[in-house]
Amino acid sequence: MDRVKLTHLIKQKALQEGFMACGIAKADFLAEEAPKLERWLNQGMHGEMGYMANHFDKRLDPRKLVEGAKTVISLSYNYFPESNLAKEDNYKIAKYAYGKDYHYIIKPKLKTVLQEVIEQVGEVNARVFVDSAPVHERAWAAKAGIGWVGKNSLLLNKKSGSFFFLAEIILDVELDYDSPVKDYCGTCTKCMDACPTDAIPEPYVVDGSRCISYLTIELRDQIPSEFQGKMENWVFGCDICQDVCPWNRFSKPHQEESFMPHAQLDEWSKSDWEEMTEEVFREVFRGSAVKRAKYEGLKKNVAFAKSRNT
Repeated sequence: MDRVKLTHLIKQKALQEGFMACGIAKADFLAEEAPKLERWLNQGMHGEMGYMANHFDKRLDPRKLVEGAKTVISLSYNYFPESNLAKEDNYKIAKYAYGKDYHYIIKPKLKTVLQEVIEQVGEVNARVFVDSAPVHERAWAAKAGIGWVGKNSLLLNKKSGSFFFLAEIILDVELDYDSPVKDYCGTCTKCMDACPTDAIPEPYVVDGSRCISYLTIELRDQIPSEFQGKMENWVFGCDICQDVCPWNRFSKPHQEESFMPHAQLDEWSKSDWEEMTEEVFREVFRGSAVKRAKYEGLKKNVAFAKSRNT
């Protein structure tokens, strides 16, 4: 089968599996990204995320992840919820964590798309990735034309905003490559202006060590006191820079049953969060990405958010 037909087939299969978009780029060294990543690491903006400094070469060259790689297939999967659980007078978690952990939902779908390739061309050398290896996913999605990297460092799409997961298939098959799209951020700085911890010091640069998502998920130690009163009740992740982005007015609710929140979450008050037992934590967040923070971590975040008012 020729490249154009196979590419069309892959994109069709991706849509059938529920992916929002599928773009294809040539596997090559990310020359433009290399100095940016190096500067970001040298400035310590990865905080305690030591893994960001590991496998520097692999993060920039997919051929070091999959021998003989010729193509990076990037896919996006919508997680924008029908109702927003983040209420001003309550503790908040990021929308991506409302339902089941996306890793387990998306990976089998990627394997189904890859199986379609194998059925058409025979055995291939390939790997699938869902935020599971040093893949510079936003750079590849941008190269593949799924969107552009915005000033908040997230991938933006004119038709669907930014509330979607990214995933990749890297393989040793040549396909019909897509082209990048232009940057439509223009002069807008809403994401930068809205960030309460000043985690976006300049356009397209996020200081991870100041980001509320980092402080409430990645940071295992106590949240530094300088962020007291700045967390805006976020206790796992943060959506501020996405919520204010004008392109997210085009976000449409997902159709993925697994991403529906636990029934109790919508009814929880501040006291429910504060009095949450480990047993309740295990029940409400079973199979959820929130389990990454662990019970102790989530309680620590709730206590820190609460302390701003005491």
